[in-house]
Amino acid sequence: MTERRPQSWILTGSLDNFRASREHGFEVVGLKEGRRRLAEQVEPGDRMVFYVTGVQAFGAIACIAGELYEDRTKIWPGKPGKADDYPWRFQAEPELVLDESSFVPAVELAPRLEHVQKWPAEHWRLAFQGQLRAVPDADAALLEERLREAAGAPAAA
Repeated sequence: MTERRPQSWILTGSLDNFRASREHGFEVVGLKEGRRRLAEQVEPGDRMVFYVTGVQAFGAIACIAGELYEDRTKIWPGKPGKADDYPWRFQAEPELVLDESSFVPAVELAPRLEHVQKWPAEHWRLAFQGQLRAVPDADAALLEERLREAAGAPAAA
C-alpha cells in the first residue's frame, strides 16, 4: 500500500473567523458541523490555505499537526444569526500568516489556479464557496509562492 501524500486544502471563512484564528495563533482549525465527512479526509501533514471572504483574498497557511477531534468550545464567531461551533477540529501549526494589508487578492490568482477552471471565468468566486476544498499540488505551490512573496519570506526548500 502506498503512503498518502499530504493534501492541500482551501479553507474559506470570514474576516472575523480569520481574526479569531489569528488570536489563537492558527494552532487550531475548525470545520462546520455539516463538514464532518470532509473533516475525516484531512490528515496530519495536510496544509490549509486560508481564503477570506468579503475581501476575497488569501491570508495564511497552516499545517495540520494532529488527528481530528470534536470540541464545541466557541472560538469562531461564524455568521450572525447562524451560529456554528465548528466542532470538527485539528491541532495546527502556522506556516505563514500575512498582515491584513498584505493579503493576496484571489482575483490575481484565479485565472492561474487549476481548481478555478471548473467554473466560467466570470464566476471564479464560486470556486471558493463551501468551507473546504481540496486543491491540486500545482495550485498549492502557486498559492504558497504568492503568499511567501507577499510576506517577504524566502521560498520553501
